Amino acid sequence: MNDMVDRLTIAERASLTSGSSLWRTQAIERAGIPSITLSDGPHGLRRQPDGADHLGVGHSLPATCFPPAVALGSSWDPELVRRVGTALGVEARALDVQVLLGPGINIKRSPLCGRNFEYLSEDPHLSGVLGAALVEGIQSQGVGACPKHFAANNQETDRLRVSAEVDERTLREIYLPAFEHVVSSARPWLVMCAYNRVNGVYASEHRWLLTEVLREEWGFSGVVVSDWGAVSDRIAALRAGLDLEMPTSGGTTDGQLVAAVEDGTLDPALLDLAARRVLRLVGRATTSDGTGFDADDHHRLARDVAGQCAVLLKNDGVLPLRPGTSVAVVGELARTPRYQGAGSSQIVPTRLDDALSEMRALAGHDLPFAPGYRLDDDQPSPALVEEARGVAERADTTVVFLGLPPDAESEGYDRTRLDLPPHQVALLREVAATGTRIVVVLSNGGVVQVSEWDHLASAVLEGWLLGQAGGGALADILFGVVNPSGRLAESIPLRLEDTPSYLNFPGDPGSVRYGEGVFVGYRYHDAVDGPVSYPFGHGLSYTDFGYSDLVADVDGRDEGLRAEVSVRITNRGERRGQEVAQLYVSAPGDVVRRPVRELRGFRKIALDPGEGTTVRFTLGWRDFAYFHPVRRSWTVEPGTAVIHVGASSRDIRLSIPIKLDIAAQSERLTPDSPLEAWVAAPGGLEVLLREMRPPAHTGLARSRFLTGDSLRTMGSVPLRRLARFPGSYLDPDRLDELAAEVNAKVQP
Repeated sequence: MNDMVDRLTIAERASLTSGSSLWRTQAIERAGIPSITLSDGPHGLRRQPDGADHLGVGHSLPATCFPPAVALGSSWDPELVRRVGTALGVEARALDVQVLLGPGINIKRSPLCGRNFEYLSEDPHLSGVLGAALVEGIQSQGVGACPKHFAANNQETDRLRVSAEVDERTLREIYLPAFEHVVSSARPWLVMCAYNRVNGVYASEHRWLLTEVLREEWGFSGVVVSDWGAVSDRIAALRAGLDLEMPTSGGTTDGQLVAAVEDGTLDPALLDLAARRVLRLVGRATTSDGTGFDADDHHRLARDVAGQCAVLLKNDGVLPLRPGTSVAVVGELARTPRYQGAGSSQIVPTRLDDALSEMRALAGHDLPFAPGYRLDDDQPSPALVEEARGVAERADTTVVFLGLPPDAESEGYDRTRLDLPPHQVALLREVAATGTRIVVVLSNGGVVQVSEWDHLASAVLEGWLLGQAGGGALADILFGVVNPSGRLAESIPLRLEDTPSYLNFPGDPGSVRYGEGVFVGYRYHDAVDGPVSYPFGHGLSYTDFGYSDLVADVDGRDEGLRAEVSVRITNRGERRGQEVAQLYVSAPGDVVRRPVRELRGFRKIALDPGEGTTVRFTLGWRDFAYFHPVRRSWTVEPGTAVIHVGASSRDIRLSIPIKLDIAAQSERLTPDSPLEAWVAAPGGLEVLLREMRPPAHTGLARSRFLTGDSLRTMGSVPLRRLARFPGSYLDPDRLDELAAEVNAKVQP
């Protein structure tokens, strides 16, 4: 189909690079080019009926609502996520969708981001591995996946205009690696650019992002599509590397492209290139063969997945609920579940389970229930509170369902506070005052502050937003049918003020400064050794796991360096369970400030009681690297690194040092390098002593700038400026020659 471009008119080529409607690309009937359908996701299909674009969110065809990314991230299980992706691909084909717009792999910079429920983690490695698994699953069914939103789209406030002011090192180490991993390992058919600007340039017009990094460095060969309405300047976007503008502009921007080609201001080869990429996408796409999908089977899968995503934060032994224990249930969220977030990802589910009904089914009898509060009212109801006290005081254990109301978090706006609604916390205090043992079950798309009340609970189960089968999954965990195995993909801070972006979120009018740099999430909390409610990677089980026999074998040097790591994990409890072994690296870093430790590997394993297994990891040179802000390249410093293996970023069970065989690298000198860099470079001091030798009549052995006191005070002065000072004796016209002489002595 690529060969068709030469047979198309300029207007037809331009039309291929924009949509024909809200969800479809442009067809060219005379050339036999069909249109294809794109659909929102990413945890289900939001397939609008044909001709129903005007109906908006909430009027799509029924599809399985799988757990959103906030939950999938907590599974720490790529194979499980891949199964979800495969099911999404099956449903996409059944509903005649050729491209699913997801996954969302932006980093959770702040817990206040209103769209955090669509994103996987605060960590780029975890986001990248799980994002790649979802892409692989979707595309295994002949349906294109579209990771989003590229790049630095980490808030909803002013998202169509705000400029993310972020340095390149932070971009490279935090905000780009998940995309890099997905692109290089899973080969998505599309990548969606973000709404926002990055350092003053709209992402849709950012050639460095869309062409230099995405295509030239990472090898992406697919289609770059805009987020819906993200294009500000169509011609600038095409020049930057944007192939497909969505949705349709009604032909307005197509006409701009044609005019620019005709008047010579736009190279027609760029338009042809974008058109060919879109044609290649259309050629790969498959249409529905009329086969549906098994909604019951997918609902069972959704329940299985949800059960592996909930995170048991705390448990003094009250869970699982035991036979003979009298149990009451409090909280409207038990019977009116929040199972997904609001906005473009909102799915019409094929069915919907609530936790109260599922708990009663597993218990085999009725369970006393009181709603306690109204979801659509933030004011306490004395009558509802009194009713809740009544059912709680007659129960040994009361399961209290708390969480954020539907309008608290959504695409389009950010949260302004971290805590639960005050009337829910007040209800919890009243129920706890009855003396019943408390189990809190949370429903929320972004983390909530728990430090204010979790001391009242014997157990806390973070239920996130678990999709249409989440109610059954929560019941399975509460009654011990499923052993919880979720782990936190983001830190839970003590207070909002403890978060690294607190002073820089959501920023000033028109811009937001990423002042925390690479210290996002646990990287910040661990660097300052600050207390948190629950750390990144944390999650309890109904069994216990032991770690032993950590071994690390290192081979190779420089970019060929490779470390093979193994550790023994044993189930020391009496139940089958799953553990997530997490590998963190502490790498040497004298040039830049580096995080205390960073996640570089993880494995989720299932073990029977008493069973053990050896878990293996492979680390490469890049796993020890940081992005050098001056060289603008990945750099590993020689020295000793430490490999840690444990159950969270704070629960490190075993550590082992390894030696990194890395050749020392010196900065390549320029006339603008500071004096101290010249002195430190091999051969640099000798060159300076020669060139800065004072005239004989001065009686000085060396320039005063090369003495100890002056070196300390003038060491940061660039040599070009030092040459202007009396007493330097440097010839400004020879500085480039001197730099070349010193650089030649340094091994490249």
